[in-house]
Amino acid sequence: MKRRKLAVAAGFCLSFLLGTLLNVLFIPAFDPQHQQSAGVTHSLAGSPSDVSGEAEHSSSRRRWDLAQQIRERYEEVLRYQRRQQQHRAAAAPGARLLMRPSERRLMDLAPRRLAPSSSSERSPARSKAPLGTPWAPSTKLELPLGPLRLGCRDISNVSDVHYLGSGYTKAVYKAVLNRSLAVALKSVDFGGHDIDHCVKVYGALEDCYRLASYKIIKEMVLLERLRHPHVLQLYGYCYQDSNDISDTLTTITELGSPLEMIQLLQTSWEDRFRICFSLVRLLHYLAHSPLGSVTLLDFRPRQFVIVDGELKVTDLDDASTEETSCTSNRDCFMEFPARNFTLPCSVEGKCQSMNEKRNLYNAYRFFFTYLLPHSAPASLRPLLDAIVNATGELHWGIDTTTAHLERVLHLYKSGLYLENTTRTPKSDYKRMPETTIVNDDYRCWPSYHHKGCLLSVFDVTEAMEVCESHSQCRAFVLTNQTTWTGRQLVYFKMGSTVIMSDHDKTTYVKVVN
Repeated sequence: MKRRKLAVAAGFCLSFLLGTLLNVLFIPAFDPQHQQSAGVTHSLAGSPSDVSGEAEHSSSRRRWDLAQQIRERYEEVLRYQRRQQQHRAAAAPGARLLMRPSERRLMDLAPRRLAPSSSSERSPARSKAPLGTPWAPSTKLELPLGPLRLGCRDISNVSDVHYLGSGYTKAVYKAVLNRSLAVALKSVDFGGHDIDHCVKVYGALEDCYRLASYKIIKEMVLLERLRHPHVLQLYGYCYQDSNDISDTLTTITELGSPLEMIQLLQTSWEDRFRICFSLVRLLHYLAHSPLGSVTLLDFRPRQFVIVDGELKVTDLDDASTEETSCTSNRDCFMEFPARNFTLPCSVEGKCQSMNEKRNLYNAYRFFFTYLLPHSAPASLRPLLDAIVNATGELHWGIDTTTAHLERVLHLYKSGLYLENTTRTPKSDYKRMPETTIVNDDYRCWPSYHHKGCLLSVFDVTEAMEVCESHSQCRAFVLTNQTTWTGRQLVYFKMGSTVIMSDHDKTTYVKVVN
């Protein structure tokens, strides 16, 4: 019994010594200096100075992130300018490209790069600015644009200002300058999504404005570089102080009417074809522009306006000339709500014609399917159906699509689409020169006049065919007005009760046997 007690006591002492030894060897906190510093750190973890330090670091990180976004958009503007300069240099080989003072000023704002000291430094990694000193360009950029008609002096003499609408970034106003010229004024929308979201995240209104304003600057550069009948004209711009922010930017552009698809569906087929033809001409130009192939990333009807019956693109801040890089066809995947496409990857490592095909399919799904085939002349419908089907499957590129639409236009303007139709009127008509019919109107669809039946015809024979296809038609009046294709406008009447003199019109009355 005594030996057992001694054994137990010895085991207890041995376990105590082993536990102490393990604590000394393996527990990090045994070091007095470490323990002291850890205690200090623990005691300060919840102190106000620690919280303020974290807040300052977070604030610096946000400022740096915002500055980086501003820098990226600024450099995007520079890229488009450099591409234009390269195009001009290529167009005049051997000629030295001179830089205007405003161009030098803009280029001087770019961060300078150190010359490489050895071959191993030819592609150095971009160094990051310290958190406390983020890089930012000047608040005002004088862009090397061509001669512009309007500026701040004209904006100071503005009248009849009306709000037209806004998007994520910009607000658009209709205004009259110098009491004579109606224009559109575009500026950053301080109540818009971009500014509102940026201020909530970064809490810096002026920097958030600068970030949004670069989208307008990019659009200005593209409007000036991409001069085309179906690109909205840039008239000028102005920097002014507004909302406690210096150098806020306002652009002055051509004024157009918003594109309303519901209204377009109620217009004549000829006018709807004109919209589609304008769009195809625009996309053909964008595919072969001086800046390269341009795609409209935010392709929607609201990005276009109508000016004198022609379609024009007005919103280019989301346009891009970057071609998607690839290593295989799998990288060239285009996804749309109803269809997906995989394009070939070229030997240069770029997705083949992706910018062009993206524009073309968007034209198909937003415009062609609704505007091209419906109420078209019967002989043209097979050609129009082929265009719609081919663009919907992306079997054609923009060059082939343009050629087919030009063929349709030629057939329509020349009257060749009428060759395979019977052109012998069933009724006789009495011709009455220099006269018109008052009242006796009826409505038809589609019509150029909402209270009567006003249609376009190729010739008098087609007018007779139209009259005979309308059960209520008893007469028609040829005017001296023509449409954009040169076709004559004709009023169709349900009677000839009152006939009056009119030197610009000719009346045809159906003879009743």
